[in-house]
Amino acid sequence: MTLIAPFWPPWVAIAMADLSLVLVHYPVLDKNGLIVTSALTNMDIHDIARSARTYGVRRFFVATPVKALRRLAAKIIEHWESGYGSTYNATRKEALSLVRLEHDLDSTILNLEHETGARPRVIATSARGGPARLDFATLRGQIETSREPYLIVLGTGWGLAPEVTERADAVVEPIRGPTDYNHLSVRSAAAIILDRLCGAR
Repeated sequence: MTLIAPFWPPWVAIAMADLSLVLVHYPVLDKNGLIVTSALTNMDIHDIARSARTYGVRRFFVATPVKALRRLAAKIIEHWESGYGSTYNATRKEALSLVRLEHDLDSTILNLEHETGARPRVIATSARGGPARLDFATLRGQIETSREPYLIVLGTGWGLAPEVTERADAVVEPIRGPTDYNHLSVRSAAAIILDRLCGAR
């Protein structure tokens, strides 16, 4: 199921960049390093959508190849956009209006290209360090000065599979604190990433 609107929400006009997010559920890794399809969670959709709305993101895509999970996500969105939730909590409705459901990363890229008129620059995220990681300051500068759309790829489970990071245009540096603990939820990571790329200076 693909939900597409060929226009930006009105608040995106004040955003500093043409930035979108996609939360990928396949291919991702499990704790043993095997490629799996992860479960979709209600909380991920809600919380990342709220962060996306706060920072002026164009779209928040949720990509899963599992039809039953896309149907579940569609019901969640429908509840907040046109069901009882739309009158109960208008701000949640506003955030959920950014969400689009996709089958995988490829369909996300194609539909974002269709909407923007240009192929997005794909930036993968990872909690693991490695060579040629792009630092947030450099990425922010690129986004601010580029006319290209950007797509930040978030992984579920234990992170994106290598086949995703290897095909990305760049992989951004891991988020690190002052300790050696590095197990943020994807919701927390998304909020930190957006603040570093789009937050007020």
